[in-house]
Amino acid sequence: MRVLVGADVGGTKLAVRVETLDGVVRADLRCPADGWDASAVGSAASWLMDHLAGAVPEGDEIVAVGIGAQGCDTQEHCARLAEAVEALGVPAVVVNDAALLVPAAGLDAGIGVIAGTGSIGVGTDADGTVLFAGGWGWVLGDEASAPAIVREATKAALAAYDDRQPDDGLLRALLAHFGAADPQALARIVNDNPTPENWGPGAPAVFRAADEGSALAAHIVDEAARHLELLVSRLLRQGAAGETVVAAGSVIVRQPRLAERLRARLARSHPSLTLRLLDVPPVAGGVVLARGRGGTPPVIP
Repeated sequence: MRVLVGADVGGTKLAVRVETLDGVVRADLRCPADGWDASAVGSAASWLMDHLAGAVPEGDEIVAVGIGAQGCDTQEHCARLAEAVEALGVPAVVVNDAALLVPAAGLDAGIGVIAGTGSIGVGTDADGTVLFAGGWGWVLGDEASAPAIVREATKAALAAYDDRQPDDGLLRALLAHFGAADPQALARIVNDNPTPENWGPGAPAVFRAADEGSALAAHIVDEAARHLELLVSRLLRQGAAGETVVAAGSVIVRQPRLAERLRARLARSHPSLTLRLLDVPPVAGGVVLARGRGGTPPVIP
């Protein structure tokens, strides 16, 4: 059977969808994205094809693949990786993983924003040129990502402790999450293992503290929303087309407070835009891109 394949390669997880030309899903695979690195396009292409081949039912023929990949942060890089995949025998389109959101939402134009393991904004201008904002990594920025939210929350809680301010709930939430006996132990636990795997899982504790009345935590969440608003503003200044901001990623999808704060900010700064939380897997956008690359007509619902 001839099939289209979409792939969503994030910072921690890989999603693959296999679909027939008439729109029937043949397979959905989700697994850790262990070993993924977009930097060297040759090895990245081999990694992709190894994982995609394992998701395709035996005997199926791949017509085309559409890949959204973390780390593909320029149009040139995406083009080179697509060429490397095609050199392995499969027609391909490669975009940043945030660029899957707009086609997954069934739109031809719009701005995609991810807030999860990282944060980035992607759009296209009227000529179809891909535009990027953010995506510099949680060490340098990505303030709306899970690791960066925990980083900023820990800094704020420890600064308040140094200022002898009473704990408004944020410090207590962080101590409980990390199993730290006191602020000094919290600082050691966070500093000694500065990785997304150590920091990121603490983000829900920050949101719970905000929901329970912590002004410090609420400020951290609002700053994350401001960062996402800034990504959208930068893309608009670059000429991004469309009237919808499509948001996805574990943080913004699972934390209504962040989505609400971003929606409120956009209503003030860009009232013509509509925020939409993606309600289908982003990998669906990969299948849309594969369908276009394979020259197959769109499926009419």
